[in-house]
Amino acid sequence: MTVEYAPKGLIGALTPQANTTVEPEFWALWPNGYGMINARMVSPRPTLPERLVDYFRTMDDSAARFANAPVAAVAFACTGASYLVGVTEEDETVARVSDRLGVPFVTAGTAVCDALTALGAGRIGLVSPYPAEFTQTSVDYWVERGFEVAAVASAQLDDTQFHPIYSISASTASETLAALEDQDLDAVVLLGTGMPTLRTILETPFAGRAPVLSCMLALGWRSVAAVDGRAPAREDVIAWVEAADWRPRYEARYGAVSRG
Repeated sequence: MTVEYAPKGLIGALTPQANTTVEPEFWALWPNGYGMINARMVSPRPTLPERLVDYFRTMDDSAARFANAPVAAVAFACTGASYLVGVTEEDETVARVSDRLGVPFVTAGTAVCDALTALGAGRIGLVSPYPAEFTQTSVDYWVERGFEVAAVASAQLDDTQFHPIYSISASTASETLAALEDQDLDAVVLLGTGMPTLRTILETPFAGRAPVLSCMLALGWRSVAAVDGRAPAREDVIAWVEAADWRPRYEARYGAVSRG
């Protein structure tokens, strides 16, 4: 079944309740013929870690918000939840929800892992928008997934804003990435689905020889590949990093970007 604005595939995006980045970046990333509908994940829990875990463990309720819309895949746009619940629970949940929905269920965490594996990247660098303790939780996750975290650069957070991560600017992400450009890395990952990342990738698609990914870029790439039934491939990941397809959509919406 097709819909007018997504003849190649409709993707259901699950987005944290106050996130201001997922939808704008997804609309730039989707290739022509693909579209999405969005559902906000909500939680009354008082702390960020509690809310993130709650998003993961109420996944069935959140996915039910798509009702009978003909989604061809569901994208879980919240990397932090994967760090907190851990690899085993994440993998079990992906398998269970995919089976229940009857379509691929893709988390941002597993999408990044698939992209890194397709690239043959073992030694990675991270650009973190998180406080120090949560950055370490993220490092532990990537190590458990089998990657060597060789370098970490942390963005400066402003705790006076409505949300320290969602208030990070693209220029801050780019400045933080610059600290990793001279490192001997196989890939760099801009973490989180709240920090704006697409302008940074357009400016600096490679840090030295290392492709620069973000959780949003990886989730968009993997969701489209899942809709198409395509296995992860290095050349496909590199095409998304180099942005020939999505640069015009980004610049039409958000302004021209010079490659550094």
